[in-house]
Amino acid sequence: MDDVASSFLNNNEIAIQLAVALLLGALIGLERGWEARARAPGKRIAGIRTHALTGLLGAIAALLSQTLTAWAFPVMLLGLVGVTLVSYRARAPETGDYSITGIIGLLLTFCFGAMVVAVDMALAAAAAVITALILDNKDEIHGALNKLQAHELDAALKLLLITVVMLPLLPDQGMGPGDVLNPYEIWWMVVLIASVSFVGYFAIRVGGTEKGILFTSLFAGLSSSTALTLHFARQSRHSPALAPMYGAGILIACGTMFPRILIYGAIINRNLLPALTWPVVTMAVILYLAAALIWVTHRHDIRVEQPELNQNPLDLKSALVFGVLLTVILVLGEWLREWLGNLGIYVLAATSGITDVDAITLSLTRMSLENVAGATAVLGIVIAASVNNLVKSLMAASIGTGRLGLLVGGPMAVSLAAGLAVAWTLA
Repeated sequence: MDDVASSFLNNNEIAIQLAVALLLGALIGLERGWEARARAPGKRIAGIRTHALTGLLGAIAALLSQTLTAWAFPVMLLGLVGVTLVSYRARAPETGDYSITGIIGLLLTFCFGAMVVAVDMALAAAAAVITALILDNKDEIHGALNKLQAHELDAALKLLLITVVMLPLLPDQGMGPGDVLNPYEIWWMVVLIASVSFVGYFAIRVGGTEKGILFTSLFAGLSSSTALTLHFARQSRHSPALAPMYGAGILIACGTMFPRILIYGAIINRNLLPALTWPVVTMAVILYLAAALIWVTHRHDIRVEQPELNQNPLDLKSALVFGVLLTVILVLGEWLREWLGNLGIYVLAATSGITDVDAITLSLTRMSLENVAGATAVLGIVIAASVNNLVKSLMAASIGTGRLGLLVGGPMAVSLAAGLAVAWTLA
């Protein structure tokens, strides 16, 4: 009875896999058939029926490879390739269409059917849906490619170079005095800064000035608000009329930094949350309210629909300079900690906050589990966040326009004072 039940369950699973493979093929065939719907019957090389059966064929090929011979799948795949090439070659002179997209789509359908059986059903379904979307958005993809400029493509490739190629090659371990220098983390910061300028460029180009600045600010708040401040401060020099929007964007990004701090605390040491929540929420609310006020007050006064995007989308020079500055600060912070002892925790928090809040937040949260009092850790985190905001205010005032400095500096000062007061009171 156990053997019968096991065989029944196995057959049901196979039947489900075959049905899913058939449906995935039909999904891609639906898109292919819709595109060729104007052609007469018999003129379409592969429509919904052909793709559905091809998906089923891929699943059967995978099953036969598992049960009969490993040659079943490659032989059937090569047979499908041969039939497809002959069919497309015969139709090409008549239709004038020499694109191989249809061939690739049919072969992918066969492979998706095999993935349902041999790899993972959910992964095969996700790949099939993405394939259908790519096939369906032919005009949009080609239109975006035609709008892409040479320097924008060059910037995208450079960003991939420093991220995909260079970043994984760097050692992810501490070096130098006190092991405070981690090449991987330092270069990751460089990548973040470069990514903010890249995303900001295209956000403004695609969504327009107002939506682009808002999107970039929220994105940077989740990654590096310091990098965004540097980028927007420089942009305010190119487009002074947009200073209020850039100022509001900087405040939004800086406010979004604080929820990240609470997330770190919740993940690593929840006992810190009662003391950490009030100062962090106070600082975030002040910045958000100031950003909303600036945005609402000045958005109707601005007549610039789209700034001139003549600059390089990837500001690698500023990112590299910032990476060097981060290295110097880390070394100085370690020396100060060794020199001042327990007071060095606050000194280290202040010096770390000059460039980054995440590193010191993670460090103090972990240390609070062992040899650092919770109140000390909370105050250190608030000090780091306050110093970080102070530095960004100075960056906005020195690198950007005077108007940007005033719009950012006032709310930052109020937020800094309120956060420190609340943290000190609770401590």
